[in-house]
Amino acid sequence: MFDWSLKKLKRLIVAVVGTTILVAGIAMIVLPGPAIVVIPLALGLLATEFVWARRLLHLVRERIQRSANSRNNNQSNNKHTHQE
Repeated sequence: MFDWSLKKLKRLIVAVVGTTILVAGIAMIVLPGPAIVVIPLALGLLATEFVWARRLLHLVRERIQRSANSRNNNQSNNKHTHQE
């Protein structure tokens, strides 16, 4: 029983801290701050205990990767058009 309550306590602490960081990250979308760093950090923390957060973290990672790849492709295309 003692072990079970420690697991519950850890899950509760992760939920509270992770949710607080996530809300701060979401606020940083419109306020000054590194939302693109804070949101995945919060999801990573929440993903240690919650499957839904793990799935959402994978979605965020994919979107960031696609965005970075798209930006790199656009920059390389712009270099080629300016050289001509």
